[in-house]
Amino acid sequence: MENYHVYNPLDSMAESRGGDAALSILRQVFGYPFFRGDQEAVIAHLVAGGDALVLMPTGGGKSLCFQIPALLRPGLAVVVSPLIALMRDQVSALRQLGIAAAALHSNMAPGEAGAVMRQVDDAQLNLLYVSPERLLAAHTLEWLARKPLALLAIDEAHCVSQWGHDFRSEYLGLGVLREHFPGVPRVALTATADPPTRLEIVRRLNLDDARLFIGGFDRPNIRYRITIKQHPHEQLLAFMQSEHVGNAGIVYRLSRKSVEETAAWLVKRGIAALPYHAGMEGAVRQRNQDRFLAEEGIVMVATIAFGMGIDKPDVRFVAHLDLPKSVESYYQETGRAGRDGLPADAFMTYGMEDVVMLRRFIENSQAEEEFRRVEHHKLEALLGLCESVECRRGILLRHLGETMEEPCGNCDTCLEPVPTWDGTEEARQALSCIYRTGQRFGVNYLVDVLRGEKSERVLSNQHHTLQLFGLGRDRSVASWRSVFRQLVAWGLAKVDVTGYGGLILAESCRPVLRGERMVRFRLDPDEAQKPRRERRERTGKERSLRDSEGSKGDGSLMSALKATRTHLAREQQVPPFIIFQDATLQGMLDSRPVTLADMERIPGVGSRKLERYGEIFLGVLRSGKPYPS
Repeated sequence: MENYHVYNPLDSMAESRGGDAALSILRQVFGYPFFRGDQEAVIAHLVAGGDALVLMPTGGGKSLCFQIPALLRPGLAVVVSPLIALMRDQVSALRQLGIAAAALHSNMAPGEAGAVMRQVDDAQLNLLYVSPERLLAAHTLEWLARKPLALLAIDEAHCVSQWGHDFRSEYLGLGVLREHFPGVPRVALTATADPPTRLEIVRRLNLDDARLFIGGFDRPNIRYRITIKQHPHEQLLAFMQSEHVGNAGIVYRLSRKSVEETAAWLVKRGIAALPYHAGMEGAVRQRNQDRFLAEEGIVMVATIAFGMGIDKPDVRFVAHLDLPKSVESYYQETGRAGRDGLPADAFMTYGMEDVVMLRRFIENSQAEEEFRRVEHHKLEALLGLCESVECRRGILLRHLGETMEEPCGNCDTCLEPVPTWDGTEEARQALSCIYRTGQRFGVNYLVDVLRGEKSERVLSNQHHTLQLFGLGRDRSVASWRSVFRQLVAWGLAKVDVTGYGGLILAESCRPVLRGERMVRFRLDPDEAQKPRRERRERTGKERSLRDSEGSKGDGSLMSALKATRTHLAREQQVPPFIIFQDATLQGMLDSRPVTLADMERIPGVGSRKLERYGEIFLGVLRSGKPYPS
């Protein structure tokens, strides 16, 4: 087993040579030239012994906010993490840097857990990652209470919220940490927390005196795109073939059956796709997850059971072929793309069938009425995001309590502004049709009535005798479906989930029916007839990535760098990104270092990785061939 350095705060201060110790560790150990956002302020606050609640976007560097104080303060830093896979990857990454770290969770064999506990007893660790249920066991609390602790970090703190999308009941007990470890600084960290969730985190974790750090939620490297669901598999394949050939990605589906179907469909078309859902055999599910982490270019098709514990930075796209449950879920799930800061895409298709299914899920749940009411509001907010003609990013950020001064320029509604049309009369016709047919029929039937289709059902119900029968024959089926979908999205009509999913009128529709309110609909693109526009060229870092991969010489050199990384990772049985992230390889490609001193200046190359891998990657850059050649 390799020897890892147990950092002593006095050593860290000495190594800084009179400069800032935190900055010295950032540069020498982690290989980054400067802090981002609130990182430096959070670190200083924790080193001084204060409590903190830290909100930073995924990929914003939350881990450094507690890892550096763990090296600067005396004692052991205990990090609470919800998933074993997340702990495993973070421990592996720290060990690559030469930092003494280990994990302790309930699934470990007694001998393995005992070895870790002996390391703690012998003061051989800087960081101990622990699952909440293991930490809250009485014997663990008593054992750690006898140790000098540097700090307590609670990662993915939004899991404490019972109203949230990733609730973990075991997180509810973490409020006792203040009583068991008085005087030990505590920090709670999350990438997803709207204002109510922040208040709940503070209350449940007893962080009333904690300083709040909000680093912003914007992920400018992610391009958001939402489109109407027509043929979702074909739409996904076209998206992947045009922009993400050979890239790693995640495709979310709502049901286990659809996960299996989509994964099989992609495999038949030559895509390296794997399924993942809670109904699979545990060993198969774990094997698929390990392949996703260890191999390049795997596409994981999954339910929301997959993702939070995945610290894979080079996921280039996240696609939703069904509606997620809320704006928060959407933000969290799409945030798993582009954690390395390089260009990434969020692609989603949705339709009325998704709305009906999600509303049924909510109404059929055993939750209390108040919880169901909140869930309905969240779904309505998500529909508003889907149907809006405004900047997608602006809507997302407003929902999380942040505002943008101007449109982002990197979402579909910014790049291709959505045309609208005056649909006041069509809205009145559609609402009247819902009412005149008894508020019990679905969209397809209502469209038949408006278009004058004398189907067997329409005739048997005598709805061909209605005055509005055939009033909308000049509009296409797709256009009328769009009208009904947008009426539901705006709360003018509702899905009756107590029956068969028919539409009913909402109280808010009265001004429209009385002619007191104008309605403008977004004009859906007819993807079957209208050629796809070329996407606007990305700029800055994004263009650099595309150019380097697109040119013959640089593309093959990047392939050699990735092959070298994969070889080293397999030797050590760790995911490739643990060796170097894509952003670091891109830095090598851009700067073409010649010496170790040149290599050390590339972000992500710390002193330990320079020592272990510097000459190997310099050799690849010189020869253009992967190691070993």
